[in-house]
Amino acid sequence: MIQKIAIGMDLGGTLVRIGAFDLEGHFLFQHEAPIASIGPKDGLRLIEGLVRLTLDSVESPSLLGIGIGSTGPVDPIRGTINNPYTLAGWKNVPIVERLNRAFNVPVRLENDADVAALGEYWQGAGQGVKRLYAVTVGTGVGTSFILDGKIYRGVDGSHPEGGHQLIDPNGPKCYCGYCGCWESLISGPAISSQARSAFSSDPHTDLALSDPNRLDARFVAEAARAGDATALAVMQNVARDFSIGIINVISLFVPDVLVLSGGVMKSADLFLPTLKEMLRTPNPMVPFDRVRIVPAKLGYYAGLYGSAHTILCEKL
Repeated sequence: MIQKIAIGMDLGGTLVRIGAFDLEGHFLFQHEAPIASIGPKDGLRLIEGLVRLTLDSVESPSLLGIGIGSTGPVDPIRGTINNPYTLAGWKNVPIVERLNRAFNVPVRLENDADVAALGEYWQGAGQGVKRLYAVTVGTGVGTSFILDGKIYRGVDGSHPEGGHQLIDPNGPKCYCGYCGCWESLISGPAISSQARSAFSSDPHTDLALSDPNRLDARFVAEAARAGDATALAVMQNVARDFSIGIINVISLFVPDVLVLSGGVMKSADLFLPTLKEMLRTPNPMVPFDRVRIVPAKLGYYAGLYGSAHTILCEKL
């Protein structure tokens, strides 16, 4: 019996993951491979091979299409990836044309934050709502707004970058060109950088009793939970900046639900008390109390669900 399936792809700076979904949206199989430091020529060859491997894992497959969620910048209209920042050499790479030619099916390209939010809207924490805003905090800060089941786009189909909203003009310089944007203050590398600064200014802090090379975001969070004063101070600063950004997002979009995900959000217990306290300030203009702030449900797989949904939404 022929089984109609859609392929969902999550293309990041470290891994590319390919998942197969049936017509009812059931997750069937996944294959992945490292793609860091692989240029576009070999990278596209690798991706094409993974798609074929995934199809081989399904009995009698009939491919409906391929959805792609890629680390940005991407151009969904032209179907190109232009991201030499985290994908070495990937400048204006026509991935949609390549896969369309190889498999002769519709191919959709979206920003990875958008498809992750779409996945949560479809089968995750945002099921049944009209307005979903998603924030992913990890190596960077990705954001997306889903309105009535559709990805909100800016002019010329551009992806609004909530992760680069300005929080502190006197803050650190970001590759986006501004100082003190949200990503430069609360991402994993930002937390690590703040911890290293604290260590360099006071090398006798408890935080430095361990190998200073271990001062990544996870280690700093663990030290804060253990009561280390320096780590607590770093995380309190991050919690404040995180909360300011969330309040800005709610004030601008007033979503039904705000979904939090990403590696740094595994330490949400260190951020949410500050956010809740700041949200208690009475505001007659914005119904903060009506916005549900929840953790993502699909986690690692949100991008696969969302990218597959860009194909299946036309079939369901």
